[in-house]
Amino acid sequence: MDLFETPDDNAHDFTVSELSGAVKRVIEGEFGQVRVRGEIGRVSRPASGHLYYDLKDDRSVIAAITWKGQASRLTVRPEEGMEVIATGRMTTFPGQSKYQLIIDDIRPAGAGALMAMLEKRRKALAAEGLFDEDRKRPLPWLPEVIGVVTSPSGAVIRDILHRLRDRFPRHVLIWPVAVQGEKCAPEVAAAIRGFNAMPDGMPKPDLLIVARGGGSLEDLWGFNEEIVVRAAAESRIPLISAVGHETDTTLIDYASDRRAPTPTAAAEMAVPVRHELLAAVDQRGAALSRCVSTGFVNRAQRLRDLARALPRPESLTQTAAQRHDLWAGRLDGALGLGITRRRGRLDPLAAHLRPRLLADLVARGRDRLAMLRPEDSLTRRTERSADRLASAGKRLDPAFARAVAEAARDAARARATLDALAARLEPALRLRALADRLESTDRLRQTLGYQETLARGYVVIRGDGEVVTSKAEAGKAAVLEAEFHDGRLMLGAKKKAKAAPPVQGSLF
Repeated sequence: MDLFETPDDNAHDFTVSELSGAVKRVIEGEFGQVRVRGEIGRVSRPASGHLYYDLKDDRSVIAAITWKGQASRLTVRPEEGMEVIATGRMTTFPGQSKYQLIIDDIRPAGAGALMAMLEKRRKALAAEGLFDEDRKRPLPWLPEVIGVVTSPSGAVIRDILHRLRDRFPRHVLIWPVAVQGEKCAPEVAAAIRGFNAMPDGMPKPDLLIVARGGGSLEDLWGFNEEIVVRAAAESRIPLISAVGHETDTTLIDYASDRRAPTPTAAAEMAVPVRHELLAAVDQRGAALSRCVSTGFVNRAQRLRDLARALPRPESLTQTAAQRHDLWAGRLDGALGLGITRRRGRLDPLAAHLRPRLLADLVARGRDRLAMLRPEDSLTRRTERSADRLASAGKRLDPAFARAVAEAARDAARARATLDALAARLEPALRLRALADRLESTDRLRQTLGYQETLARGYVVIRGDGEVVTSKAEAGKAAVLEAEFHDGRLMLGAKKKAKAAPPVQGSLF
């Protein structure tokens, strides 16, 4: 047979493009909108923003595509191993001779699948130590600036601001983010890192709050993303997670430093109540005043007790006063005796010197007389002798002055010793005088008090709690009480007189 021989049948010859187009039209016409249940595998996210992945079961695999515009509207980001129900349309790709599914929407195949994937992610992140308790930081007691990561248009931010204003107004910085959808996770992570990267010159927050209202598991899924969990764990600023209601739990709750059941509760954790702090300060101030007052009273009482235990100043000073009188009486005699003793030591010296001086004077007088001329008068010779005698007397004065000075020094030392003893006695005398005044004042208080009068047999009568001083007042009082020196006695209440029954008037 000739290879180039024309076939005898009437079959149409298709081109490759014609056949591919026919197949495309058949598949798109037959499966225009389908829902497929399967497991996601081999997820690819190129720079174009499109998503390429597979849907598979235990026997078959279908290629799936989600275009960039549709991917931004997906509530759940496809991840490998996730069981989903995908909605889309079937088409073909002639360039590779394959069919594929263009997916518009992805829903988890039941909460169980999502919870299984969430638990798997939680265990993986926990194994890295992101949820360890030793990584968590304590919250500041009173932060100056609070950063809030949430939607600026929801009720959450209004609740937080209202609660902060009621409890303790603070500066609040809001970082607006999407709290649901494809943009939620990257924007929340960027907000946490942005607050931490703020320079010191700006009002950097002391505390962060990541908040969102309640919702389904799919609505809160952005806070389960790994990028958000890692940003919360890496935050150097203490962070409170307040995502959903009290029963909702997301992975950011494990990585944050504190979890709040609601956004309002997060604001309550962030700051204390200002009025309660003021009340606590007032209470502590009052307690301090009471302690100071009690301390003064106790010390005063202790001082009075010690003063009563001290002996009387007279008993302390009697011996010293007697010794003082004895020494004062001896002082004059001692001074005279000292002078007499020193004079006694000088007299022998003077007696010993006087003959020698006189002999010397007489010898000198004879020599001078021998030398005198006849014309010298007796008066001149007498004057010269008197001058020599005065000169000899002057030589005796220094010895006598030294003796007097020594006696004066001894007297000054005795006087200084006496003054020191008197200075030591003065405080004791003053303390005794104060104790006597205190005792006298207390006796006067006891004497003037009415209790002493009661002890002498008098009685104080009170009517209705007030002191009664007349019979008329006692008659008006409902209750009488007598106070004796050893206690009070209730005299009893007066019985009210029964009113007389009205008298029946006469009809005539």
